[in-house]
Amino acid sequence: MEMEQMHSRLKFFQNPNGPKLAWSSASGVKLLEKDGLCFKDLAKDGVLYPYEDWRLPAEVRARDLAARMTIEQIAGLMLYSRHQFVPGFASSYFGEVSYGGKTFEESNWLPSALTDQQREFITNDFLRHVLVVSVQSPEIAADWSNRLQELSESLPWGVPIAISSDPRHGTSVTFEFDAGAGGDISHWPEPLGMTATFDPALVKRFGEIASKEYRALGITTALSPQVDLTTEPRWSRFMGSFGESSKLNADLARAYCDGFQTSEGDAEIADGWGYDSVNAMVKHWPGGGAVEGGRDAHFACGKYSVYPGDNFDEHLVPFTEGAFKLEGKTQKASAVMPYYTVVFGQPGGENVGCSYSKYLINDLLREKYGYDEVVCTDWSITGDETEIDSMYSGKCWGVENLTEAQRCYKILMAGVDQFGGLNTKEPILKAYKLGVEEHGETFMRTRMEASARRLLKNIFRTGLFENPYLQPEETAKVVGCPAYMAEGFDAQIKSLVMLKNKERVLPLAPKTKVYVPKVHTPANVDWMGISVENHWDDPVPPVLFEKYFDLTDNPEDADAAICFIRQPNGAGFTLLGGYDTKDRENGGNGYVPISLQYRPYTAKEAREYSIAGGDPQEEFINRGYRGKTVAVNNEDDLDLVLNTRKAMGNKPVIVCVKMTNPMVVAEFEPIADAIIAAFGDLPQALLEVLSGKREPSGLLPMQLPQDMDTVERQYEDVPFDMTCYIDTEGHCYDFGFGMDWSGVIDDHRVKKYAHH
Repeated sequence: MEMEQMHSRLKFFQNPNGPKLAWSSASGVKLLEKDGLCFKDLAKDGVLYPYEDWRLPAEVRARDLAARMTIEQIAGLMLYSRHQFVPGFASSYFGEVSYGGKTFEESNWLPSALTDQQREFITNDFLRHVLVVSVQSPEIAADWSNRLQELSESLPWGVPIAISSDPRHGTSVTFEFDAGAGGDISHWPEPLGMTATFDPALVKRFGEIASKEYRALGITTALSPQVDLTTEPRWSRFMGSFGESSKLNADLARAYCDGFQTSEGDAEIADGWGYDSVNAMVKHWPGGGAVEGGRDAHFACGKYSVYPGDNFDEHLVPFTEGAFKLEGKTQKASAVMPYYTVVFGQPGGENVGCSYSKYLINDLLREKYGYDEVVCTDWSITGDETEIDSMYSGKCWGVENLTEAQRCYKILMAGVDQFGGLNTKEPILKAYKLGVEEHGETFMRTRMEASARRLLKNIFRTGLFENPYLQPEETAKVVGCPAYMAEGFDAQIKSLVMLKNKERVLPLAPKTKVYVPKVHTPANVDWMGISVENHWDDPVPPVLFEKYFDLTDNPEDADAAICFIRQPNGAGFTLLGGYDTKDRENGGNGYVPISLQYRPYTAKEAREYSIAGGDPQEEFINRGYRGKTVAVNNEDDLDLVLNTRKAMGNKPVIVCVKMTNPMVVAEFEPIADAIIAAFGDLPQALLEVLSGKREPSGLLPMQLPQDMDTVERQYEDVPFDMTCYIDTEGHCYDFGFGMDWSGVIDDHRVKKYAHH
């Protein structure tokens, strides 16, 4: 069966006044008839149970099935798989992968075949929530999804698989967050670029298109939007967020969730939910953007969020006023993911990771804000901590001394429903036993059923129990279709922010002779441990460039130069920032500054003593780094601009900078005639604007600091508290600043959002 296509096994039945049913002839499912209608006999026993009756509300069906499931099955339902690849490959982090005991290449199986490990966790662990990272093509993704559903349908209760994805519509692929969509999918700006449009309607439209593409790939949960208020400019996840304005962030979060979750017309089943709906898992409660020193909580050295400005409540606004107050019928985001961080000094008094905190989950999210939907931990939080600076360490912050079963129990008692990155049910069953010892069987059964009901409801609402199957040829037509591609490209252009246009040097006339210096990437090791060799690249493919301008290798022949540079990589290109093992080996504490400038930076203004600290692997509390010096590894990008200026004399030098975070532009701004900021790899969109075919309209989605001293002095939890840079034209690079061909933009968006 793994060698053959499976579409021949699919069966369909259209109810006259009801849903289309689909099942596999190999799963053992047959149809039941009642009242002149047909239903799938998912339990395979000839009885129509309430959960199989599509006429009933999702909530009723979910309660019925939850009550029928064993504790082992509910434990399986609470699992959320580690990252899956189609076809799979083995690695130390993602684990062993085999096909009939062989490697994929040796097996001669189809790329859409299920791995031995997938069969194992679906059959034996009853896992029903799968995170897919990369797929070879949309058609292969559809066939793989069908195989998962067929297997699951053949097992007790016939519960469909809920497939999820991290964001996959960005143009710059940064593995963990938006790893390869594989095959085409519509390309949009990164979330920070969406923010730069200041346009909730555009973000809603993105959600509507992305959800149709997701559903065509079999995906029914988006592990997004990331609505963390990015009040800490050095945080490496700034790019994936909606910025530092709680008002704009809330409006974009609402638009995003409405777009993803709402089905209309024939696609609607009930209450706005239906066959076009994708569950939005909004993250990361209660906001992960206040990390001390900008260090990220994927690592033990970045586990603490701090609130020196006493501004905890504002970080809740994108959730409570945005994702939990939708304009559409689905009313609120159907799932929430807490972050890894320890909210240091939180009101509940316990310095533990957010998913372990009864105060943050039960008292605040569940009770105060009345949230009765799914709460899922971030990935790998129940594993043991191994190294202070390893991405692959477990992330059990604050509960390092507990066993895995005790951690799972603490998470359950905090009010969490699901365990991200856990493939086996054993730790949850052990946690259940701990609960039975403390509270008795009835209490724990009720607790487990509450989570099962929430989890099942999200599967029922998207129509998977009636029809979880895809037609690969239809998938190919929907995913990345020309109309969706065009809308994504339009959004890319709207996300570009023109910061400077001295003497109206832009736009350049057609066929202007342009010099474009190559970009240098020095040898380095990326955050996944993969070595990158020293190399020089054309920043834009010459064939694309020559559709707009004439290229020359000689600055003397050129009428203008365009420099494509990248953010100083103190934060933007690596998750692990702010920690250096060499410093530790030389007798320091390991903690170093994160730089947002190109030249080496010494942290003279940093706080002497860190606000938070403490880890089983450290014998000290103070994580301070005052007086230490760091260098970024793309300092050459600054030299590229300076050398180009020299080579061009008085002729125009235009700088296009790919921004991922706030950055110090003082090092090159005075010698640039024009500056455009892009959020993502958007070469063609940039060329459309540089050539005047389109007009820039984006606004800065963050403040750009005057220097690193203002970055050190700002509070991690407070927005808009930096002294902003003022350029040679007298313009202040504050939140909401941007230019078009006429000058500084001062439209309704600026008036609504930018006066902070």
